[in-house]
Amino acid sequence: MTAIDPIQLTADLIRCPSVTPNEGGAITLLQDLLTQHGFTCTRIERGGISNLFARWGAGNNGRSFGFNGHTDVVPIGDAAAWTVDPFGAEIKDGFMYGRGATDMKSGVAAFVAAAIDFVRDTPPDGSIVITITGDEEGDALDGTTAILDWMRANGETMDHCLVGEPTSPDTMGQMMKIGRRGSMSAHFTINGVQGHSAYPHRANNPLTAMVRLMDRLASHELDRGTEHFDQSTLAITTIDTGNPAGNVIPAQCSANVNIRFNDAHTGADLTAWLQSEADKVIAETGVSIAMKVKISGESFITPPGELSTLIANAVQAELGVTPEMSTTGGTSDARFVKDLCPVTEFGLVGKTMHSVDERVEVAQITQLKSIYTRILRDYFA
Repeated sequence: MTAIDPIQLTADLIRCPSVTPNEGGAITLLQDLLTQHGFTCTRIERGGISNLFARWGAGNNGRSFGFNGHTDVVPIGDAAAWTVDPFGAEIKDGFMYGRGATDMKSGVAAFVAAAIDFVRDTPPDGSIVITITGDEEGDALDGTTAILDWMRANGETMDHCLVGEPTSPDTMGQMMKIGRRGSMSAHFTINGVQGHSAYPHRANNPLTAMVRLMDRLASHELDRGTEHFDQSTLAITTIDTGNPAGNVIPAQCSANVNIRFNDAHTGADLTAWLQSEADKVIAETGVSIAMKVKISGESFITPPGELSTLIANAVQAELGVTPEMSTTGGTSDARFVKDLCPVTEFGLVGKTMHSVDERVEVAQITQLKSIYTRILRDYFA
């Protein structure tokens, strides 16, 4: 049989307008293709999100290797700013253009093509699991988490998992992700007493309290980094009053901060610290402060070992480079998969993801399939 062409599959996926939460035909396309080649597929629907679980081989027979990815994409933004059809998969000068070309339909195409060809040509003594979500770019409440909940409920497992996100900043094979920082946001609402700016003693200015609180949070050194992580960071992302009058002290203001934290912290520890700082400002100023916290994910690390070595050896064999083991960047669905099994991320160069004229170097799609194929061959050797 003819090998699965990851370039054509990438183009087919790009032509599916799967902007979160719309499935756009991408999950259906993959389900039909994998079923055709002997994978047992289950469509997992939750909260209006379509997800896919596919397994080749018996779950209790030998080792089980998993791939995880997403077919949902971010909106295109200003369509007039694109030089091509965002869902056209046009190829120009060796690049394929389209929303999701880099993040991450090319990665999904590469590991689906590698898995299909591998089980057909050299059926392993074990199983291959493919999990695809349509909610990675959204709130991620009904995506990979829904798949993992379904797996637990149905006794499905995998021993190791590779997430095919773009991981290299500049050149192919440059970097893999063995962990990710945690991410959380806090929203503060401070209530004081409104008054005339000429008589500030008759008011209780919430802005004064907010400035004090924000300065304390932003100037505090959370840590100096850990063995595998850079130092944690806190960024003030907005301060809002909605006050159009220059001579009125407002009654209320609000602010948001975002924290990216390493394995020296947990979301609960940082929440307690934020609350303690707010309590100090309350005691000092007499305002009231309400805080709402959203923890998007805890930091995690898959220590260097079998999985990272497997990936590094495959990249070295195919490209002649050894990828750096990193924990930089934002969050990914690996933060959920790590609760089930060891997980590492490796994929293409991510320079144009989420941008206008997002594109992927066509040759790199084929290279990535070759790397994923070697990973499977070495894993089941």
